[in-house]
Amino acid sequence: MQGLRLLLSRRGYAAAALDYRSLRQDLDEHARRLAARVAGLHEPAIHLVGHSLGGLVILRYLRTHGEQGIGRIVLMGTPVRACMAGVRLANMAATERLLGTSRDIWRGLPDDYRPQCELGVIAGSRPWGLGRLMMHLPGTNDGVVRLEETEVAGMRDRIVLPVSHSGMLLSARVAREVAAFIERGAFEHEERGAPGPGSRNASGHGNRDTSGDDGRSAFEHHDRAPFEHDDRGASGHDGRAAPARDRH
Repeated sequence: MQGLRLLLSRRGYAAAALDYRSLRQDLDEHARRLAARVAGLHEPAIHLVGHSLGGLVILRYLRTHGEQGIGRIVLMGTPVRACMAGVRLANMAATERLLGTSRDIWRGLPDDYRPQCELGVIAGSRPWGLGRLMMHLPGTNDGVVRLEETEVAGMRDRIVLPVSHSGMLLSARVAREVAAFIERGAFEHEERGAPGPGSRNASGHGNRDTSGDDGRSAFEHHDRAPFEHDDRGASGHDGRAAPARDRH
């Protein structure tokens, strides 16, 4: 996550990371640690960015600790609906020590929590990763997580980029899209038609779900500090999450 944190810092954010032990603790414990860290920031609005398991930590935090003081959320390669590769690993006897308590997380999906705050999803389409090495992952995937597994109820926007599961952490384009969503609640992809009937979320904004093209970032030095969860599990799911604090 350090690569993404550096890229975001160049766009006006002072990023901070939260490490957690995915092999020894469950989602509730991770969420409690995130809650303690957020409470200590004393800022009017905190934006959260999570990669893979880190996105699940964010959703558990919102469910159990509430959304007060939370601005916008970006989930990157987070298997919200399911994780075919994770379940396959979890069901292998040889991976008990390898995955630790995270085995129960992959078996317990989907997470059906519907956040009320604006949430965007970044998914990858470059199938390079541990999941692809151990099994065939059908459809669009990032090598670990499939596109359909990243869907979150009520998400405001989703973009699919040509990056792998781990590669999205080092991508300048991904960092630009994260900053764009935090700044304006939408990714920087071209419009591909108006939203269909019933595609408006709880905030009344139309949802979009496209694979976008490169675009310039409207983000300038307005916010600071996406706060990232930093964890590297044996399954290849790097858990990260991030609060960003508004200056204004």
